Amino acid sequence: MPPGLMHPRKIRDGVHRGVIDGGNQSGIPYSRGWELFDARYAGKPLVYCGTVAVMPITSAGRPTAEKVVRAGDVVVMLGGRIGKDGIHGATFSSVELDESSPVQAVQIGDPITQKMVADFLTEARELGLYSGLTDNGAGGLSSSIGEMATFTGGADIDLALAPLKYPGLMPWEVLISEAQERMTLAVPKDRLEALLELARRREVEATPLGEFTSSGRLRATWAGKPVVDLELEFLHEGTPRVPLRARWSPPVRPASSAEAVAAALGEQRLADAPGAIGQDLLDMLARPNMASNEHLARRYDHEVKGLSVVKPWVGARQDVPSTATVMRARHLRPEGVVLAEGVHPHYGDLDTDAMARACVDEAVRRALCAGARIDRLAALDNFCWPDPVQSEKTPDGEHKLAQLVRCCEGLRAACEAFGVPLISGKDSMKNDAHLGGVKISIPPTLLVSVIGQMPDVRRALDLAPIAAGDLVFVLGPTGRHLGGSELARQRGLTLPGVPTTDLAAAAARYAAFASARDAGLVRSAHVAGRGGLAVALAHMAMAGELGLEVALGDALLRPVPEDMPLTPAEFLFSESTGRVVFTCKPAAAAELTARLGAHGLQALGQVAAAGPDGGGWLRVRRGERALVDVTAAALRERFRPAALHGPPAPLPGQTQEVAR
Repeated sequence: MPPGLMHPRKIRDGVHRGVIDGGNQSGIPYSRGWELFDARYAGKPLVYCGTVAVMPITSAGRPTAEKVVRAGDVVVMLGGRIGKDGIHGATFSSVELDESSPVQAVQIGDPITQKMVADFLTEARELGLYSGLTDNGAGGLSSSIGEMATFTGGADIDLALAPLKYPGLMPWEVLISEAQERMTLAVPKDRLEALLELARRREVEATPLGEFTSSGRLRATWAGKPVVDLELEFLHEGTPRVPLRARWSPPVRPASSAEAVAAALGEQRLADAPGAIGQDLLDMLARPNMASNEHLARRYDHEVKGLSVVKPWVGARQDVPSTATVMRARHLRPEGVVLAEGVHPHYGDLDTDAMARACVDEAVRRALCAGARIDRLAALDNFCWPDPVQSEKTPDGEHKLAQLVRCCEGLRAACEAFGVPLISGKDSMKNDAHLGGVKISIPPTLLVSVIGQMPDVRRALDLAPIAAGDLVFVLGPTGRHLGGSELARQRGLTLPGVPTTDLAAAAARYAAFASARDAGLVRSAHVAGRGGLAVALAHMAMAGELGLEVALGDALLRPVPEDMPLTPAEFLFSESTGRVVFTCKPAAAAELTARLGAHGLQALGQVAAAGPDGGGWLRVRRGERALVDVTAAALRERFRPAALHGPPAPLPGQTQEVAR
């Protein structure tokens, strides 16, 4: 590691503790999670966290979706006190990391205060004690008050009134310090005393700082002396846009030799080593991006509030990551929320347009596999990018900016094709580190998270096969899409064929699948994603603890008659988008064929009884030759290797208990 950078293991353990402290201690259940490793994240690791909540349509006689701020309303700061932590945090996230990067940019969160603030806000909302609010995240008071002031045309505040963690802060530090457990409220004057009294009873600190005005200016003073006096229009619109130039040219990478490709993917390899594909699968399951992180996830509480239906880990042993998670929206009600995601930074090395389409496609597919309504999906986009501005430090800035443009184009095309609105999102640019004379830039990364509605969670599906005798199908064509794939990285190959997505065909396919699913024809479903069909089938074999017998016929290996047929390795490890693996009862096969036959439906095989050890197994044949013949126990042994990550570091609280 370059000097000045912490080891990724230490970062990972810190993130793990932060999720426990920031989420579970605030009464928020852990719903799903994953890890993705790449050496390029060593400089600026990425951590994505999201939360879903349910709010009433109206409260205290007014729509909750409307934020109302009026001139004369009191500016009230609520929650955690202000300290030197979280100063320039928003700036920190979008500048290059180097030896001079300030430690105090990182917020020191207080989940207990956050929980108390959340409970207080819910109660105060029901009583109609405030009309608008904004968190004090990026930019602190400067951003929250500056944003809310646009509703009225101005605000006047006295920073000396703000409660501090300790003395010695400068006025500008008070103005921009960030914290997630601190909020700014707009409170009508006739409701102020009631709000402050409720805050006293609930032991939540609430402090009036000033009021919203119509002066056209944001003014801040410190003990009567002016600190800030800016026109709102200048504050929000005064920064001129920087003209940037993007230049796209497909990346040129020396392709692996035909001999190397044949040695990894060719038919001759199977003749020389009949179990080669099975060994590739076992090796893949032990790779950092594919192996289980259950030993970490089990330390989170996903049962807080008792709403989980399809949990983060599913199957007979509850040890296989779910395709998507399903949670009830309310207790004793059938309606539910489906959560899923898609992220493929390694595709972005080849084409960020294809990457964006693949991210949306996988997130949508995952949600549909669990049971989400196809017409009630929405998405969030999270962009994290290396510096896309051409400079002496970034001589390839025009190319990185072009990657960003192409990513946006692919994102828009996919969301429009699937009818999925982007309801929120964020971006973080300049994710680079320059330490010890070494520059480390993250790969262009887009995370697409999808939320879906489900009318009845009792009909939710997971990936575990249900019964022996059921049939196994794959919906959607498999092509020679191994560029940026897990197998290519595992075998050290540079391959063409980044997965591309036929959006129109995929949208029609998913509509037909959702219709068949809602008709009760589908018993379990999973996506073919990272690692291809081989990994999807391995997950299903482990989850169901049943056998999966798969036969690779000519029709499967040659989906397009005029193309060269796929080799078995190409078929099993291809990461073609748009595919769903599902099981059904034999009696449903005819109707499924009628409904889905025009959308690339192909029979893979059937579910069989458990093996002699009582566990599942996976067997893939090409004619009489077994290409893969492994037990679920063997798969699980590689999927859960203790040596890969090691035991997690002890939590601080546990360490103290042992010491006592």
